[in-house]
Amino acid sequence: MGSSKQTGEEQGNEEAVKAWEINKDRIACMQKQISEPPRLLSKAAGRSSCCIFRVPQSLVEVNGRSYQPRIVSIGPFHRGSAQLKMIEEHKWRYLGSLLSRIQSRGLGLEDLLKAVQPLEMKARDCYSEAIHLDTDEFIEMMVLDGCFIIELFRKVGKLVSCQPDDPLFSMAWLLAFFYRDLLRLENQIPYFVLECLFDLTQMPGEESGPSLSSIALEFFNNAMLRPDADIAKYHDLKGKHLLDLVRMSYIPSDQGEPHRGETPTHVIHCVSKLRRAGIKLNPGKADSFLVVKFRGGVIEMPTITIDDFMSSFLMNCVAYEQCHSSCSKHFTTYATLLDCLVNTYKDVEYLIDRNILENYFGTDAEVARFINNLGKDIAFDIDICYLSRLFDDVNQYYKNSWHVQWASFKYTYFKTPWSFLSALAALILLLLTLAQTFYTIYSTYKKI
Repeated sequence: MGSSKQTGEEQGNEEAVKAWEINKDRIACMQKQISEPPRLLSKAAGRSSCCIFRVPQSLVEVNGRSYQPRIVSIGPFHRGSAQLKMIEEHKWRYLGSLLSRIQSRGLGLEDLLKAVQPLEMKARDCYSEAIHLDTDEFIEMMVLDGCFIIELFRKVGKLVSCQPDDPLFSMAWLLAFFYRDLLRLENQIPYFVLECLFDLTQMPGEESGPSLSSIALEFFNNAMLRPDADIAKYHDLKGKHLLDLVRMSYIPSDQGEPHRGETPTHVIHCVSKLRRAGIKLNPGKADSFLVVKFRGGVIEMPTITIDDFMSSFLMNCVAYEQCHSSCSKHFTTYATLLDCLVNTYKDVEYLIDRNILENYFGTDAEVARFINNLGKDIAFDIDICYLSRLFDDVNQYYKNSWHVQWASFKYTYFKTPWSFLSALAALILLLLTLAQTFYTIYSTYKKI
């Protein structure tokens, strides 16, 4: 009976399978999905030419709106956002002032559009997503946004006159947002588009003047406050876009990515533990905060100012390096170093006392939280980073038992004058006790 029942069930299943027929409309729909190219992450995203990305959701969840523009939209990702329309109107005004100036050279709006049109496909390939704008709309966006940026640079750099009632200058808070918004990863246009428009709109005599790189870096230096000599060294620097340009200006030419070593590299400990092991941290004297060195038990780190601008810049540089496979990972490495060094606000407090950090961001606890978030959820290969040798050397020094024991003794008993006096009193008491014990034994032995 059991055998016949099982056979009947199997027959029923076979009939059910035979009864189901493939839906031809479903097949057609699936074939259509197969043939359609990806929209949210296009094929171009895997090419080295792609350099403008949507920030990964994992980073957005950690750092919130740090990647989104606050007052101005550049490029297609935030185009048409309601909260950015105020500056959209001023873009047209700036384009008008530029056109009125180049009119004396016999150039007009049509010439700008014609100059950018051959760059359309190359520019589209720079974005990780398919841009659903037709040719006319895309070229218009490139010209409008590019001319606005260039005209803003020229006005701030006093290369062209600025109207005294220009609200973008009379309202001081706006410029601070421009510095940040123009260096957000999702808010970029290709650098070669800016170069094309910059070269075309130069007036007679300006060919021998400052380059686009120079006026761009000088513009952002109002927020970075680097020495003019440091900025002048990068007058011929070219980036993929403005964020990449400023990022590259911080990377010294001798800070290359090393090859993978034979032994694995390990992350270093936080400031508190390093101090107990006798490792000190001193401010370095290099031009860039990325130049970190370790010698003689001392980590040398150039001073970095943590404020609203620098926090935004660091986060967007890390996001860019996470998305672009072909660029170096210097900022990701530096973010990891800071994350290793800082566990609590006390670590931040020490770095501030040593003039390694300047805090214009918030409380020490808020800076610690920012640093920890900066290094969270990022892909990072410590074995091939530019600081891999430093991580190794610090770890070897830390593991040296003599260093650790002696430093721990000093840290425990010589940290403050009171702890030193207590240790000294305990030592004197111990010596007196030993002396008393010796004389007691000696006198007893002598009597015998």
